[in-house]
Amino acid sequence: MSSRWSRDNLLFIPAVVGYFAVAITGVMGIADPQKQALATGLLVLFGIVFLLPDLKSRRIWTLHLRLAIETGLIAGLLLTQPDWSVFPILFFLMSPTALIWFPNKIGVIWVSIFTLVTALIFVIFRGATGLVYLLPYTAGYFFFAIFGWTTVQAMNARQRSEQLLTELQEAHTQLQEYSTRLEELTITQERNRIAREMHDALGHRLTVSAVQLEGAQRLVRSNPEKAEQILGTVRDQIREGLGELRRTVAMLRAPVEEDLPLEQALPKLVNQVHEATGIQVSLSLEACPDLLDVTYRQAIYRAAQEGLTNIQRHSRASEAWLRLDERDDQITLLISDNGVGIDGENGQAGFGLTGLKERAALLGGDFFVDPRPGGGTQLTFRLPVPREAHHEPPCPQ
Repeated sequence: MSSRWSRDNLLFIPAVVGYFAVAITGVMGIADPQKQALATGLLVLFGIVFLLPDLKSRRIWTLHLRLAIETGLIAGLLLTQPDWSVFPILFFLMSPTALIWFPNKIGVIWVSIFTLVTALIFVIFRGATGLVYLLPYTAGYFFFAIFGWTTVQAMNARQRSEQLLTELQEAHTQLQEYSTRLEELTITQERNRIAREMHDALGHRLTVSAVQLEGAQRLVRSNPEKAEQILGTVRDQIREGLGELRRTVAMLRAPVEEDLPLEQALPKLVNQVHEATGIQVSLSLEACPDLLDVTYRQAIYRAAQEGLTNIQRHSRASEAWLRLDERDDQITLLISDNGVGIDGENGQAGFGLTGLKERAALLGGDFFVDPRPGGGTQLTFRLPVPREAHHEPPCPQ
């Protein structure tokens, strides 16, 4: 409804100007007072139907009726001035309206009707010569009809553009919501992983220590030597638990380095691991992508963090190797150690490694764990390099 109303008003001002120009010129060109009065009355009726917005119904059949009434009124005006007349110009005003209101075929039919009515009156009063006079009017009818058609196409194109813009805005909003949900999911997974690490690292030792303290409490009078021995064991358990807690906190905390370029963040991570665990970690940065998106940078940093955490917790390794390189539009993080290795069945069952596999999949990459040639374990975290990322020479070692 609103779309058609805007189309009606699109040519309203030119139509008003054209109508009054034709009306004044046409009436002044009639010498007979009776015909002049008749033409004036017909022009008034035509103006009421053609120009007044409150008579412009939006139902299809009433639009057809309106064009039929207007055509009849123009035919009457032509009969009042059968010689050279300006009244056919009123069909110029109706031709674009027909193409604006109706589909192309129906609009063309109406323009053809305008042409046939004009031709019929010209032939009646002028004979075959009237067909010659008809030619410029026919050209004008179809010229203005094409103008109306192009106007409709332009308006439809604008409406489609506005619709596409609305859909894009909705899609952008949905993507923002998905991004927020993904971030919340990532935070939840990280919290669960930290909780599991804390439980595995400290919970078991505290539980054992609590049980042993209860036994020592019962034996402190009857068997003080045994109680002292138990207390020594508890002391060792607590010390080992504190050591594991320090190492776990050092590995799990999210440092500011995560937001730094990888050639700065990874060396700091390696130093933290060495200070916390004593494991000698060799770092090789063979290539670093410049302007790499923060999502990719954090994913690579987290993969390095998780891989070194697993080495510290499970491998009993004395050495580890961390290598980052880029080739064939892929950036690969390779983490390996000289530890005891992992069996193929349970190698990727841990929550942290599963999280890395999911993180890689979200960015279109992959993650897998293999035995290291010569002993130990090798983790591969690979991501496609975004097209908008530029590349630099190998990073400084």
